[in-house]
Amino acid sequence: MSLLENISEALQKGKAKDVVQFVQEAIDGGIPAQDILDNGLLKGMGVIGAKFKNNEVFIPEVLIAARALNKGTELLKAALLAEGVEPIGKAIICTVKGDLHDIGKNLVKMMLEGAGFAVVDLGVDIAEDKIVEAVKEYSPQILCLSALLTTTLNQQQVVLEALKKDGLRDKVKVLVGGAPVTQSYCDRIGADAYAPDAASAAEVARSFVS
Repeated sequence: MSLLENISEALQKGKAKDVVQFVQEAIDGGIPAQDILDNGLLKGMGVIGAKFKNNEVFIPEVLIAARALNKGTELLKAALLAEGVEPIGKAIICTVKGDLHDIGKNLVKMMLEGAGFAVVDLGVDIAEDKIVEAVKEYSPQILCLSALLTTTLNQQQVVLEALKKDGLRDKVKVLVGGAPVTQSYCDRIGADAYAPDAASAAEVARSFVS
């Protein structure tokens, strides 16, 4: 098995120490950082994402794999910068005003990072004015809005209207998700896409920047 395959396999098993060891060996062996990222770390996270979508692995396994991914990318950061490797895009993510749930948001964040995005996480219970300010500040291609309660669902629409009011709506793709969110709701409020799970969210985000 090659070093890159070792990285992918160790990541899928959530073995962070092994991931760090193999990434270091790959760097020392002169393998380009982009290769280590794409064909080692992101390849492994892609497998986990696909398995999660098919209910072959569950949230704990995804979280453990994501932790291993983070350890590997931390080690790789300097080499990526030296090679001038850029993220494939920038995304802002948050849970809307009045909603304190964050497990789904955190999973989507991990999947987006695993797909190669730089992600700005605003946190939970975020009002529309703060979201608008963040879009102005960071100029992301994608804005991900999570709502886990039927009572906070309408906040996604409030955010879209605030973006329109500030002339920002056509500058960012808005991706909505959360337990009560449906495709028909997404269509009704005029969001760009709905994702039923974290792996799908990463796929949709990639399609927006490819």
